[in-house]
Amino acid sequence: MRVKKHRWHKKVLKSQDPLTFSVGWRRFQSLPLYYVQDPNLRLRHIKYTPEHMHCLAAFHGPQVPPNTGVLCFQTDARKSFRISATGVVLEVAANLKVVKKLKLVGSPFKVFKNTAFIKDMFTSALEVAKFEGAALRTVSGVRGQVKRALQADDGTFRATFEDKLLRSDLVLLKAWVPVPLPTLYNPVSNLLAPHGRGWLRMRTGAEVRAELGAAPRVNADSLYKPIERAPRRFNKLAVPKALQAALPYKSKPKLDAPSAAKKPRKGSLKALRAVVAEPEERAAAKLMQQVHTMYNERERKRKRSMEVRRAAHAKKAAREEGEKAAATKQVRKKRYVKQGLEEKKRSRGGAGGDADD
Repeated sequence: MRVKKHRWHKKVLKSQDPLTFSVGWRRFQSLPLYYVQDPNLRLRHIKYTPEHMHCLAAFHGPQVPPNTGVLCFQTDARKSFRISATGVVLEVAANLKVVKKLKLVGSPFKVFKNTAFIKDMFTSALEVAKFEGAALRTVSGVRGQVKRALQADDGTFRATFEDKLLRSDLVLLKAWVPVPLPTLYNPVSNLLAPHGRGWLRMRTGAEVRAELGAAPRVNADSLYKPIERAPRRFNKLAVPKALQAALPYKSKPKLDAPSAAKKPRKGSLKALRAVVAEPEERAAAKLMQQVHTMYNERERKRKRSMEVRRAAHAKKAAREEGEKAAATKQVRKKRYVKQGLEEKKRSRGGAGGDADD
């Protein structure tokens, strides 16, 4: 049926929580399963009813004709607005298939070129056989497919991928599994019996917890856990010699470039070794230092003079551009004045000719 939570009901309705249905002259209790229909006609299970929108509900009950109105109640001892939802029956179906998402995670334990052996996703070869041909996808975006289970009956299987995987990749399988429809049907035997007597009804989990003073059940798998990732260490890039020969010079690896690997390690014998130069070597080094100092000073003076000349040239170009713009403006102004006088003269001549006519 199509159902919508009543606007005066304080809370949203939870799937598979007991509701009392009033359908025609019948009144009974059942466990509704809420779902929505996707554009591809898939019936996707939802845990709660939408806040301000219709959804679909499936429940076990007697056969009624379509377009029959339905009222839903959550019967409890609290004094509040009792109508929880309203709806209308759409169809009577015995083979309704409602599905929900299932995400399975595995990791490769042996990697080949385009094939890998995956573990920790299934627990037996029978489960692997159910998902043969299913689409896989890694976190890095590499797509693949489930092939066959391995000889060991521990859930490991062979899968093929578009590219070679890494041992640190995570393999995901996104599937849809059917949700069984609860078959509870508890008819109200006496509509005149006082509340809590004459008819045994099923209570919601919240009512039971409130009566017992118990806290909600915590699922350890649903809690957020801190993400701990070890630092990734990648191998050095090795370019084949044939590819190096085909690369342009700009893209070739420079073997004489200074690198951290060529520098002596701190505290090593090569770093601590003292270099004692001969008098001739010291004189040559002093001369080269003086030559470099003179060259650097000349370059500094040349750059400074170049900056001064560039600034003067920019100033002169700006002045000339301003003068040119002013002259152009005057010429344009004179042309516009002349065009205006000519148009006025033509308009007067046209007006005089019309008067003579």
